[in-house]
Amino acid sequence: MAKKRANGEGTITKRKDGRYQAAAYVYRPDGTRVRKFVYGKSRDEVADKLTEIQEKTRLRIPAATSAMPLADYLTYWLVAVASVRLKPSTFTSYEIMARLYIAPTLGRKRLNRLSPADVRLFLAQFKNDCLCCLRGLDAARSNDERVCCAKSKCCRRRPSERTVQYVHSVLRSALQQAVREELIARNVARIVDTPTVTRREVQPLDRSEARLLLKAAHPHRLFALWLLLVSTGLRRGEVLALTWDDIDFERKQFRVRRNLQRIKQELVFGTPKTARSLRTISLPERCVRELRAHKAAQREERAAAGDRWDPLKHQPAGLAFTTPTGRPTDPRSLNRMLTVLCRSANVRRVRVHDLRHTCASLLLEQGVDARTIMETLGHSTISMTLDTYAHVMDSTLRAAAERMDDALGSDGEEGGDGAAGALPTV
Repeated sequence: MAKKRANGEGTITKRKDGRYQAAAYVYRPDGTRVRKFVYGKSRDEVADKLTEIQEKTRLRIPAATSAMPLADYLTYWLVAVASVRLKPSTFTSYEIMARLYIAPTLGRKRLNRLSPADVRLFLAQFKNDCLCCLRGLDAARSNDERVCCAKSKCCRRRPSERTVQYVHSVLRSALQQAVREELIARNVARIVDTPTVTRREVQPLDRSEARLLLKAAHPHRLFALWLLLVSTGLRRGEVLALTWDDIDFERKQFRVRRNLQRIKQELVFGTPKTARSLRTISLPERCVRELRAHKAAQREERAAAGDRWDPLKHQPAGLAFTTPTGRPTDPRSLNRMLTVLCRSANVRRVRVHDLRHTCASLLLEQGVDARTIMETLGHSTISMTLDTYAHVMDSTLRAAAERMDDALGSDGEEGGDGAAGALPTV
């Protein structure tokens, strides 16, 4: 006789239709427990599903049901799925979108009652709401009262096209997980058209502006960093996470292996999001010289700091661009530094990311092919490179047309007077 399962271990039984079912107690997002059923064609399949939900219960991870409110499902999805699969920075942005924008408006809708019309209406309303109304609604979600800005000082800011698109993407990702777990039959967010985003033309510095900026940055203690950003197109987090072990002075190249981001109140080192971002980049000779000089200056800084040299415990050893006390440079600090440098150089104000665009534009101007630029910048696809910098490729396209003239000969050359090179008449 089979041993009876102990209380809390769950039960597995065979149904009259031939399938198997199992039941066990699981946690709801509100902390209470409820009995949950899972089904399968074989006993082993059901046993695996039972083990999975019991493991979540042991870890106090809430279980999802099709009739739960969307707000509760988003809580479950963030804790049980998104936090495991996503990079910390991406998870933080997903959590903000779900908590501030999706849950206050759609949170009371039952997961299995959510319709495409609900999503379409939500996106239309979200697009036209001001940000202080939206955040006020998050604070007042218990009674679902919208905070009206008409009688108070209004921020007059509407969500950008990219924010509307991002909110739709987060909702679509959450509901797709519900489809995978067979909680709902279809993903209604996928039925609704993705909001379009008007691509804004990047405005990099031109050659003269880049030279003026570097001239103004030359006395700066992090001049090598600014030169590296303009010369190699590194992302802000990538350059701040470089270590001396990543740089090969003999071969004049370096490896991009990690990045640095501020997530809430903490500086976090992590790996880039895509495999293409892990790359090796060749260094111009000037960068090699300035990096050597910066390394020597850093040694002097460390000796002068003495006991004040206090790196963080979790930062990589030999970080190249640190504060005067050996700690990582906050990514937000670069924005403030660049604002001051632009003012000193008397050039228009740009973002740190615009120096990446500047690098790509200068390479295109020098006739470097798009594939090489893609590898240098770490783009995931060459179409991303071509789409981003199509507007600065005019000179390249003109040069290609002129080369075609050279290849085929201009009018009147090589048979232009009716010799063998002339086209036959019909």
